[in-house]
Amino acid sequence: MEKSVKSNGNVVAIVVMFFIYAMISFVTNLAAPIGTIWGYQFEGNSVIGMMGNMMNFLAYLFMGIPAGNLLVKIGYKKTALWALAVGFIGLFVQYLSGVTGAETSIGNIGGSEVHLNFVIYLLGAFICGFCVCMLNTVVCPMLNLLGGGGNKGNQLLQFGGALNSLSGTLTPLFVGILIGQLAPSSMVSDVAPLLFIGMGIFAVAFVILNFVAIPEPQSAGASKKVKYSHSPWNFRHTVLGVVGIFFYVGIEVGIPGTLNFYLADQTSRGAEIAGEASAIAGTIVALYWLLMLVGRFLSGFISGSVSSKTQLTVVSATAIIFIVLAIFIPKTVTLPVPEIIYSGGAEVPVSAFLLVLCGLCTSIMWGGIFNLAVEGLGKYTAQASGIFMMMVVGGGVMPLIQNTIAHAAGYMASYWLVVAMLAYLLFYGLTGSKNVNTDIPVDEEEELDPRNF
Repeated sequence: MEKSVKSNGNVVAIVVMFFIYAMISFVTNLAAPIGTIWGYQFEGNSVIGMMGNMMNFLAYLFMGIPAGNLLVKIGYKKTALWALAVGFIGLFVQYLSGVTGAETSIGNIGGSEVHLNFVIYLLGAFICGFCVCMLNTVVCPMLNLLGGGGNKGNQLLQFGGALNSLSGTLTPLFVGILIGQLAPSSMVSDVAPLLFIGMGIFAVAFVILNFVAIPEPQSAGASKKVKYSHSPWNFRHTVLGVVGIFFYVGIEVGIPGTLNFYLADQTSRGAEIAGEASAIAGTIVALYWLLMLVGRFLSGFISGSVSSKTQLTVVSATAIIFIVLAIFIPKTVTLPVPEIIYSGGAEVPVSAFLLVLCGLCTSIMWGGIFNLAVEGLGKYTAQASGIFMMMVVGGGVMPLIQNTIAHAAGYMASYWLVVAMLAYLLFYGLTGSKNVNTDIPVDEEEELDPRNF
């Protein structure tokens, strides 16, 4: 009977974690499509357009370690509740950027005037970054724990990731539809309905989570600070995994983010679709996230028998092939967008479809890298989760670097940076993920040894 109650509690906890996983993607994926509005106002500058995305991920750098510490001090549930409250505030501040500050000039960037509303938007994106960092810190180790680690832990991460991708699919699609035709008058207020929906979901989730029992790991919420003789930094496979997470999030965000600007750039395609550039870009980019959903869903079924190591190795190599082909195929080689996807009719470069296919590859990388990097960490897992969240800042840094390259050398040339990052993940899957520090005790508590820090 006791076992049955515990099992039912785990099911409820898993459902809650899945729901939170979906909200992470919703908040994160608002940045790139909304960035097309700001990029257009700064004469099509995609680097400026990605600043919101940069601020969103920059928050991870500041909040990653504190978020991991929160898990230990106040527990998973309270950390999630704080995150939902912060997310509500962040979305509200972004909404304010669409209704205030447009008349107040504070300087210029590259000859373009900067108004207060842009700064307010960046602040809102930064606050939202705190929210998703905290939520990620809760969700990943909790799902891995509820699955029992190993292949089963990765299986839950992939199923949760499928819902994350569903949310990621719908967000740029809806933003693109709401923006429609980009114009100097386009404002964040154009996507206010989505921001209000997001705030409503956060509010409802906050209330529901208050009444849901979330099983806490033994160390979570401990009143006494536990001291250990080692840290996650003493595990080679964890350190290499931290670098892998930094690159992976840069890959996941950089591929569709830069593609969004590429397709929304009206000068890069025929005039016949110029008026609906943002809607078409949002639709195509949504396919990337849809394929991530498909990939994660399928991985959820096979992860019980196919190792994370094998999956990561295969998809990294495949993604490299897709992107190299996309770089070399001229943008003049196009394919019609199927009517079922976009009824308006449009021709899109084949390269765009190849980049979209990368969604199948990136779909399993997060769960796979996290699963491999925390394998065998035991009591150091919560600390490691905070470190991983800190390095998610790569999702802001690397796309910004990529779009700087794109601004100077062209969109397709910027994808060589993505190829280099994928090559690292291929290395990690092949050899870097092996735990060579099995001599470090991970079960019993130890006294802190300052020499290890």
